[in-house]
This record gives sequence, structure tokens and C-alpha cells, in this order.
Amino acid sequence: MLPIKVPPLGESIVEATVSRWLKKEGDAVAAGDTLVDLETDKITVEVPALKPGVLAKRSKAEGEVVHVDDVLGELDETAVPAAAGATTAPAAASTSSSASSPPTARTTPSPARASAPTQAESTKSSPAARRIAEERGIDIAAVAGTGRGGVVSKPDVLAAQMQQRPTVTQRPRGNGATPGERETREKMSTRRKRIAENLLQSQHATAHLTTFNEVDMSAINALRERYKEKVEKEHGVKLTFMPFFVRAACQALKQFPMINAQIDGDTIVYKHYVNMGIAVASDQGLVVPNIKDADRKGTIELSREISEVAKRARDGKLTMEDLTGGTFTLTNGGVFGSLISTPIINYPQVGILGLHKTQDRPIAVNGEVKIRSMMYIALSYAHRIVDGQQAVLFLVRIKELVEDPAAMLIE
Repeated sequence: MLPIKVPPLGESIVEATVSRWLKKEGDAVAAGDTLVDLETDKITVEVPALKPGVLAKRSKAEGEVVHVDDVLGELDETAVPAAAGATTAPAAASTSSSASSPPTARTTPSPARASAPTQAESTKSSPAARRIAEERGIDIAAVAGTGRGGVVSKPDVLAAQMQQRPTVTQRPRGNGATPGERETREKMSTRRKRIAENLLQSQHATAHLTTFNEVDMSAINALRERYKEKVEKEHGVKLTFMPFFVRAACQALKQFPMINAQIDGDTIVYKHYVNMGIAVASDQGLVVPNIKDADRKGTIELSREISEVAKRARDGKLTMEDLTGGTFTLTNGGVFGSLISTPIINYPQVGILGLHKTQDRPIAVNGEVKIRSMMYIALSYAHRIVDGQQAVLFLVRIKELVEDPAAMLIE
């Protein structure tokens, strides 16, 4: 028997929940078929069959918490594969009918389905892709495959679902809700429980404080209006204000390296690079992929990578590499209309910069009242190692750089 084990789950992830078994005991499987899905607080991990055979035993039930290297079940690699078993039924049927049929009747034992495969069956696709397509009512034959040889993968199906989303009726929160029902209960997913635990740990472990400032967005808006068509035409990316904040944060972190550090026991670990986390809301909950070495990249490159990583997050295509190694985080509640908030630190980081809705407001400029496009910004920081003075000066530096974006070019 070949044991089916929980694979490595990624940096700092030691446990997962058995989300769903895709095969029953006794089912024949091919090498590469997904046997079971494991859900972590970051991503869903598919556990494939390493060899062909028959699933002999499922040792863990759906909903159980498992750890790396735990045995999930057993695969009998010596058992008869599915293809061989499938041919025995027609043969037996033809033998049983031989007493009442002429011998020539046994020359056409193939089932009708084999001679006329459906369009979905003829589509090159992975088992996981077919399962997701069936569950979500997606015509897999209409999905463009990006795998080798045009094979349709699970991410391709998820991307197709995202494109169809405007025409899909959203299910109300709470499973099985019916008209007039006053309460419903829905079990927390592993991801939601882990997010809650991590946020609670962050507040307990960091001596959490937040400081605020406001930024005049007029200069950034004027710069974007001047160059956005040129950038999109020549580089194929939309010029948003996010890469400007990433660049400003990277430069401010060089001046205040404590805010880019981490605590390891009684040791402070200084990071001489910036892996910038970008908080993205997805169907599975909040995820924070990061842009590696963001401090070494220019505005156009940052624009492209931010757009790409956000799309991967929404399409369910993030890798563990995307989600690990972050040193500082930006979160933009303004896209949902938030005017001001106190973001929670993405532990074990020690700082997170919150951006908010841009809004025209009257402000005093050189003794005169002017209408300017303003944004509140917030820095939450771990007071264990970051002093209030450092936090305030860091936020002031962000304000200076954003209000005078040309200064970022000469830093």
C-alpha cells in the first residue's frame, strides 16, 4: 500500500482541514488525479495520486484538521486500473446474451457512449477542472485552456467563472436561507477561522497602535491624467495611484527600517529589502500576496505586477510563493468607499499602511480655502519595537513623497 500524505503546505503553515474527498474507497485513479482537497488559511491544496491504482482507504474524514506528513489514506498500486475494469462489464453482458443471440451479435459489444463522446468529454481537461466546472455549472467545452497542448486546468475554469460573474445571481449569505427564515447557521471555513485567529494573534502580540494623516492627491491625479493613456498604450497597464504609494512606502522604509523589521523572540530582524504585501479581497476571503523586491522596481513595473498579482488572487491562481515572505503591507479600503479605518497588522510584520477613499474637501492653502482631492492614510504599527515618533515621521514622509511625486525620482 502506498500512503497518501499531507504535502508541505508552505512557510509558517503547519495544518490544514480536509475540505473534500474527490474519490471514494474502491475508486480507481490515474496518476495525477486529485484525491482530496486540503484548505489552509491561504490557499486550497490539491493532493494528487502519485501512481495509478485504487483508493483503498480514507483515513481522514472531511472536516478533520491534519498536519504536514499526516497519512490521509492508502492507495493500492497493485489493483486493477479503471480502464481494465470498465471493459469487463460489456464483455460479461455479451456473454450472458449469447444464449439467445446469434454469435455475430458479440462483434459489437462497445457501449453507445464510447462511440459518441460528448463535447465536454472530448475536451482536454484535468480532473479538478472537470469537477469544478460540474459543481459550478460551467460548460468546460467553452473554456479556453492555458495548459500544455490546450489542456483546461482548474484556474482556467475559475477564470471563466469570474468572467461570467455579472450574470450570476449571488446567493445570500448563510446557506439554505429561505424567505421568512429568521436565522441560519453556516460553519466557518478553515480559511475564515485562520484569518480570525491570525488577526486576533496580531492584536495580542504587537501592542497595536494606529496614527493618521491626510494627503493631497492633486499632484498624483494630475500626473496620472497626463500619462495614463501613454502608459496604457505603450506598456499595456493602467496607471493607478497604488504604485506611487508602493514607491513612497519603499523609500520611507529605507529611512525608518524599524517599520520593515520583524521580531524573532528577543531579537529584531532587519530586512534590507521590501517584499510589499498588497491586500486583495477575493471570494475566499482577504489574501495578501506580495511583490518581491518592490524597492528595486520602477512605477511601470510595479503597476504591471500589482495588476497581475491582484488578478491571480481574484482568479484563485495564487501560489504559495505569492503569499509568503512579505515584509510590509498596503491595504486600500477606499475601493469599497471607506473614508477612514484602522488596519490590523499582517503578523509577524510590524507595520501596515491603510489607504482610503479620495474625496474633494475644502482645505486651507496659503491662507485661502481651496477644494482639493484629499485622502486619509493610516499606519498601524507594533509599538513593541516601533516608537510613536518613528511612526508619525514615517507617515509624514509618505505624505511628502505623494504630494511631490517628482521627489521619488531623485531619492
